[in-house]
Amino acid sequence: MRTKLATAGLALVLGGVGLALAPAASAASVSSASRTATVMAPEFSVNGRWQFTQSGAITVTMNVTQDSSGRLFGTASWSGAVGTIEEGAVEGRNIFFTVGWSNGARGRYTGSLGPDRRLSGTTFDLNNPSSQANWVTTRTF
Repeated sequence: MRTKLATAGLALVLGGVGLALAPAASAASVSSASRTATVMAPEFSVNGRWQFTQSGAITVTMNVTQDSSGRLFGTASWSGAVGTIEEGAVEGRNIFFTVGWSNGARGRYTGSLGPDRRLSGTTFDLNNPSSQANWVTTRTF
């Protein structure tokens, strides 16, 4: 959705996770395809308590609530550290979430639902992007 704010020369853009202000573009210079973001309905639910193994050594326990649009809310824990989901969503067969951990790390997790119905993907610390790992759930969705 794009609405021109004439006095500020800005456009109100509804994105996958919220609203943003962006410079307005003339209707002639922006095609309808580039103005329209497609957000896919979630194909699975991650509601409840579940775990994933991160690079084979760390087991993370998630307590998640997923709303009807796919947005994620909840907490996470592993080996004494606790965290809160700062943002996240399920879009189609894909998942992403960011966990703010009590030890100061901010993990960004992205993944997808595989043919075996397990979630798997990659993660990195937003404060230290060179710190990366793979993850896979222990249960199916």
